[in-house]
Amino acid sequence: MHVSSLSSPDVKASVDQVLEAIIYLSTETRRITKELARRANVTGPQLTVVKLLETIGDLSLSELSDKIRAQNSTVTGIIDRMEREGLALRVRSTEDRRVVRIRLTEKGLKLAQEIPVEPMVILRSAVEGLTAAESKELLRICMKVARRIRTIVRRDVGEEEQEGTGERGKREANP
Repeated sequence: MHVSSLSSPDVKASVDQVLEAIIYLSTETRRITKELARRANVTGPQLTVVKLLETIGDLSLSELSDKIRAQNSTVTGIIDRMEREGLALRVRSTEDRRVVRIRLTEKGLKLAQEIPVEPMVILRSAVEGLTAAESKELLRICMKVARRIRTIVRRDVGEEEQEGTGERGKREANP
């Protein structure tokens, strides 16, 4: 159903409430990241990378790009700055010398441990508070909305999809 075809004020009010909730989640996530990054004297993207590497371990630049939904060139800039600040380093794979993995330094690990929480942990905790059925239904609906958004963007915005991306310049989840 298209928003423009909504005829019932109740349906429109429901859609508006859903949109407000989505905007709140996005805004609050960014606000938390920005505040934690400010306290740690790093940028938001650097904070995201630090916490991700702390949780997952070493990642290639492409893997890291996929995880944070950014282009390789953007992540390269983030890692360049993190290297200059002594937070991360590039380590060539011993199995395949063409592969370079990003690893936190001792300083980066210390910083990661000093950051008490990150937005993904907060969101995960909130979702884990749902019943299994609610969680499954939320996932189904979110995936459906994500697919619909990709379709609308391709149709109406006319951006060509690049390999591994949902829209020019931004990585997408795999819904």
